[in-house]
Amino acid sequence: MIVAVVAPVLIGLLYAVVSSLIREPHRRRFNAVMVAGAGAAYLSGGGLGGWEFLFTAAVTYCAYRGLESWTFIGVGWLLHTAWDVVHHLKGNPIVPFAHDSSLGCAICDPVIALWCLRGGPSLTDLIRSRRGPLNPSPGGAT
Repeated sequence: MIVAVVAPVLIGLLYAVVSSLIREPHRRRFNAVMVAGAGAAYLSGGGLGGWEFLFTAAVTYCAYRGLESWTFIGVGWLLHTAWDVVHHLKGNPIVPFAHDSSLGCAICDPVIALWCLRGGPSLTDLIRSRRGPLNPSPGGAT
């Protein structure tokens, strides 16, 4: 059970770290496209009928606004989290052959949403700044 929670959290963190390699403003735009794709992920299953189209339209709006706003991208991921929970409870997972895939997605997505709601900061720059400047000379002498 711990792996079922830890793995999605790590996937969300990995997503944020890898996305951090993209420089702004391209990082924000890339993430707007990604949340748009996530918003349409359940369409092929159609487990909730016409509601799937309404949900996709709502996330598409968030993605469009997300082209200029990290907040809308974060809201889009939170909407997707709620949709994941509904699909998990209904027994209509995002990956049809993986029963708990929507649950895993519902754990992963808020990690991404929190990063987006903080403005999608570069985590790679944060890691580099905490490590301090790299000293290329042997023995640490300058």
